[in-house]
Amino acid sequence: MNVPNLLTISRFVLIPVFLVLYFKGHSIAALLTLLLAGFTDFLDGYIARRSGQVTVTGSMLDPLADKLMMLSVVLALLIKSVLPLAAFVAMAFRELGMIIGSAIFYFRGFKTVPANGFGKATTILYYLAITLMFLDQPGGVPLLWGGIVLSFVTSFIYFMKFKKINAVS
Repeated sequence: MNVPNLLTISRFVLIPVFLVLYFKGHSIAALLTLLLAGFTDFLDGYIARRSGQVTVTGSMLDPLADKLMMLSVVLALLIKSVLPLAAFVAMAFRELGMIIGSAIFYFRGFKTVPANGFGKATTILYYLAITLMFLDQPGGVPLLWGGIVLSFVTSFIYFMKFKKINAVS
């Protein structure tokens, strides 16, 4: 187990920590836990690429950890009535679709598409929007909707790249 994969696994551990903190009324601590998870996401990818430690396991677990963390956060925000149901449904539909699709394609031996700038921009928008919501500042929900729209554009781009790299010649 290399350092990037350990950082990825730490994000799985941070999910229940986030949820406990948030539902016990420690919103700022929960937000800091979420931001720590976001930092480990950046750090694991950086270390893996810089040190040549990119692994198949990491390539599968990293996006899964990200998607499960984001689903946990938006579900928690929905339960506390901070997030509109429609935004939750849109995000859950996309995130679950990506998780299920990736698993099916992986187990069928297809090549996966690495993250691109649009995916990273989507993540940044999500984190900014969620931070605004946690701090009870205006603009969080509209910014989140911008991230949701960008996530679907990104999914379309991933799908087109997926088709291209897995085309039978």
